[in-house]
Amino acid sequence: MEPSIQTGERIWIGLPMKRMQISNSLLATAGHKPRAKDRGFTLIELMVVMAIIMILIGIAAGMYQRNIQRAREAVLKQDLQEMRKAIDNYTMDKQAAPQSLDDLVPQYLRILPVDPITNNKDWTPVVDSVVLTPDQASSGITDVHSSSERVSPFENTPYNTW
Repeated sequence: MEPSIQTGERIWIGLPMKRMQISNSLLATAGHKPRAKDRGFTLIELMVVMAIIMILIGIAAGMYQRNIQRAREAVLKQDLQEMRKAIDNYTMDKQAAPQSLDDLVPQYLRILPVDPITNNKDWTPVVDSVVLTPDQASSGITDVHSSSERVSPFENTPYNTW
């Protein structure tokens, strides 16, 4: 018995005791368009794309956190440099070292900066009896450090030794 082709949305080949549907890829090569519901993505394709996106997000989040930490360290170094400069200027101007970090505000520092590692104004001043000039009348704060005991992941040194 000869196979018969029926036209319509689907093309069926009628064989004795069996009916087969011609695949969309065969229809596409024959010049027919696939149906609208057959043009989407498979579940596997969507899951692969989602996995790739999640991996990229994970990489970006790690890089973002490292950049945040580097920025905090840069701010800490800058704040320490400014406070040390203010301590030296105070000592040279007053011929006496400051007795507290609050003595530096407002003439030498606008405000006492917040430690970017601890997010507090809890600096550790170093009090020493060293005098900078022979005219200096009294000793006091000579240096300042962060009060954080955490270790820098980039320099492998504790922040309170900077």
